[in-house]
Parts: sequence; structure tokens; C-alpha cells
Amino acid sequence: MLDPRSRHRIQCLLSLVIIVCVCLTAAAARAHPHVWVTMKTELIYAPDGSVTGVRHAWAFDDMFSAFATQGLEAKTPGQFTRAELQPLAQVNVDSLKEYDYFTRAIIDGKRQKGVFSDPVDYWLDYDPKETVLTLHFTLPFKNPMNAKLITIEIYDPEFFIDFGFAENIPATLVGAPAQCKLTVEKPNDANFPATQRLDKSFMTSEANIGMGIKFANKISVTCP
Repeated sequence: MLDPRSRHRIQCLLSLVIIVCVCLTAAAARAHPHVWVTMKTELIYAPDGSVTGVRHAWAFDDMFSAFATQGLEAKTPGQFTRAELQPLAQVNVDSLKEYDYFTRAIIDGKRQKGVFSDPVDYWLDYDPKETVLTLHFTLPFKNPMNAKLITIEIYDPEFFIDFGFAENIPATLVGAPAQCKLTVEKPNDANFPATQRLDKSFMTSEANIGMGIKFANKISVTCP
């Protein structure tokens, strides 16, 4: 059975309480990721060259998506409109606030806290062919950032969620000065064999705490 901390995360994370039914198995008792997210991210710039926000698109794995949509009423069976999914999107972004939206900012080498305002322009869409939900939302900076180096990290500190960049165009700049250069760094888990991660490092949820940063996805932008 899941320990209380894992059960709480299931109940709070995206408010999808029904995922508990999936995780209450012997395999799930091990504290490895229970949710997989494939993401694309945009950094948004103002005309003066300052970065004003981070726009995410997070596609959840098909099992998570199936349980997330279970019981939702839809005019067309097997399909969900943005309007039908909007109440779930609202609860999702509200729930993510507890986890700082799994998004961290490092400005000119200094890790920042509390730099983002509440999400705007958020919605869920559903791909009936792939049977996956995608959460779209924008995190505005409370104050536009002018910096020579901006790094955005996306990860779950407890590695309950496994975030991974999409293979095709994982990150882009919107409206950035032409001189700015974008690089994407995906997690390198070569030093963390799967057997070690599942059998030793992550035997309990408490063991997960702080481990997620080793699997952080990073977007870095350098501007002159």
C-alpha cells in the first residue's frame, strides 16, 4: 500500500483522487514515478527584451489521462471539449500552486523564489486518438526579467512525476531579441541505474525528497 505521503500527493496533485486506485498495488508501493509528463515550454519576451513569462504544455501519460477523465460528462463520448475540461483545469492549476508549479528560475546564476504570479491562460485539451490530456498554462513573472543568463528548471523534487521534454521542439523563445541563444538540457541519469533508482534510492517516498533535482530539465537563455 502507498504510504500516507504518497497518498496525499495523489489526492492533491492535479486533484485527481481517482489515481489512488491505480497506485494501490505492490509495484506502486515503491516510490518511483507514478505520473509521466511530456512537455513543451516557451519563454515569452516583451518588446524591450525582458522575459515576461513561461508558457507550458504538459501532456500526461495515457493511463493518468484515462483516470483523470473517468466520470466526466462529455457531449460526444470519448471526446472532451475545452469547456467541458475547464473545471478540471481550474482545480489543476490551483493544486499545482502547492508545488510551485514544478518550475524554478535561476537569474544570472542566482536561484530565485516567488518570482512567478498565479497562472493565466490555462486550459486542458484532450487528444482522442492518443487518449492523452494536455495542460496548457502560462506563469507570468511578477516583474519582467532582464538578464544575461536565465535558466528555467522543471522537475518534481520527490520524483513522483517524471517530466521529460518532447523530442520535437521541446522549447522555444517567443519575441526574444535575435541575439539570445537557447539551449535545452535533458536529465542525464547515466549515474543512476534503473535498478538502483527503484530498488535502493526510492524504497520510500521519504527517500525521494530532494532526488528529483537530479532529473531536472533545464532551459537556458543567454543574451548579450
